[in-house]
Amino acid sequence: MNEARLVRHPEGLSGGAAALPDWNLNDLYAGPEDARIKADLTAAQESAQAFAAHYQGQLAAMSGAELAGALTEYEKLHETMGRASSYAQLLFAADSDNPANGKFYQTISERVTAISTHTLFFTLELNRIGEPELTEKLQAPALARYASWFRDLRVFLPHQLSDEVETLLMEKDVTGHAAWSRLFDETTAAMRLTVRGEELTLSAALNKLSDSDRSLREAAGKAVGEAMARQEKMFSLLTNTLAKDKEIDDNWRHYPAPTSFRNRSNMVEDEVVDALVTAVKASYARLAHRYYGMKAKWLGLEKLEYWDRNAPLPGDDDRAISWLEAKETVLGAYGAFSPELAATIQPFFEKNWIDAAPRPGKSGGAFAHSTVPSVHPYVLMNFHGRTRDVMTLAHELGHGAHQVLAAKQGYLMAGTPLTLAETASVFGEMLTFRSLLEAETDPQRRRIMLAGKVEDMLNTVVRQIAFYQFEKQVHEERRQGELLPERIGEIWLEVQTESLGPVFNFAEEYRLFWAYVPHFIHSPFYVYAYAFGDCLVNALYAVYQESADKPGFVAKYKDMLSAGGTKRHKELLAPFGLDAADPQFWNKGLDVISGFIDELAA
Repeated sequence: MNEARLVRHPEGLSGGAAALPDWNLNDLYAGPEDARIKADLTAAQESAQAFAAHYQGQLAAMSGAELAGALTEYEKLHETMGRASSYAQLLFAADSDNPANGKFYQTISERVTAISTHTLFFTLELNRIGEPELTEKLQAPALARYASWFRDLRVFLPHQLSDEVETLLMEKDVTGHAAWSRLFDETTAAMRLTVRGEELTLSAALNKLSDSDRSLREAAGKAVGEAMARQEKMFSLLTNTLAKDKEIDDNWRHYPAPTSFRNRSNMVEDEVVDALVTAVKASYARLAHRYYGMKAKWLGLEKLEYWDRNAPLPGDDDRAISWLEAKETVLGAYGAFSPELAATIQPFFEKNWIDAAPRPGKSGGAFAHSTVPSVHPYVLMNFHGRTRDVMTLAHELGHGAHQVLAAKQGYLMAGTPLTLAETASVFGEMLTFRSLLEAETDPQRRRIMLAGKVEDMLNTVVRQIAFYQFEKQVHEERRQGELLPERIGEIWLEVQTESLGPVFNFAEEYRLFWAYVPHFIHSPFYVYAYAFGDCLVNALYAVYQESADKPGFVAKYKDMLSAGGTKRHKELLAPFGLDAADPQFWNKGLDVISGFIDELAA
């Protein structure tokens, strides 16, 4: 299914409270043995075969109204398959240690892929309709509703292959990229690391890198490095194979660069992404280098080790936060901005649409999955009772609110490109942070909170652009031949040194820390979307602060979220007087981070 519908949280931003919720997936299905799953897929199989028999080879001759009827059938059919896929995916993410979940996930993936081959002709054939003819058909009101979907479909027309090749690539994916992704997920979920005699999951060990005890942070970092080293050959093989697999696909489709497909999927121009990357790289010194230099002094250190990057500041007890307190904080922040937005996320808590409890076998980090418009989204996170976990909750519920509001656009048009998918999530974080900051009267606590926000922003902007640079170099060099594990580690250390600055020492084991980042495996070049979203929200929030008409801003903001994937970034930002194509746009967002650092320095 469309990867944009499952939005992952960036590395570095994930966090104990009793009674942490785990989700109730019954709104999808009652269990893997639920008879409705078989019934739905059997019906989908029959419908797909009938759909192909009725429509294949006929689309060009159909009227606009007839084409609208076919498109409605197509959307309904794919929503049925999306429901089963979502359930299998969520079940696997909640416990990939269970072999039955892995088998179920693979079985559903294979079944859905097989059914989808019967309808693959539809989009390929639609794209072969000439522009004048399609324009005429779109005059029909029922079809005009899907105009934005056709617009986005046509983006891929120059890269479309023959029906036979497209079918082959679709069928082969279950034993190609999808299989490698599953191997990565199962391997990382099954890892057990020993830190000071305590056996931990990878997610729990990474969480220790934010502990106040420096020796514990070091022990956790060493344990992660050792765990990655034990799997280094496998992770390197996986990375090399997927990069080569992507190169083959790119060459057949005539994409000019490894990043081209991602940019087109995000419906963003290459030059806009280039402007973002250029602006962030040019700001490495005034942002990350400057901040971490200050942090070293606050910690009383001449140099920072990699395990000091997320260390709490002196005086930051980072007290334990209960789930109830986290819930009330986020609901309060959303409600102060818009009671309607708070009401949109309330059911996530009341109806168990959130899985928050850390446990063995569970996917690390966090994500929001929209499932299908006829159901509702689900959120997965690992709540450790830290301040950053509250921000993660705010982030993922931003995705959830976005997905709920956009659901009215239907299965084909509710999903947003990754770049815009991060808008509501990062805005939700900003609302929560501002709410907490304004409520805090202790100057020392305010300073610590501000520093924490700066670190989150550096993780979201600087670190993710460094990740993007790492991926670009790996994929580009892979086109000249397989990369040795040592070379991948060298590239990783080069971009980390460039982005984080000279104040850091990077121990030998740190060269392997690229290996646990899931975005590199699941969605190549996904990561710049976080920087895009953060800078966009910084500019958007500045408009909100300066606005004399706060209710008017809120109304426009909700309209933006409700649009789903029907509008591009230029159309969505125009009501706010913003334009991401303007090179200065990105500096406005980066200046917000720089301003926070100025405030800390003062």
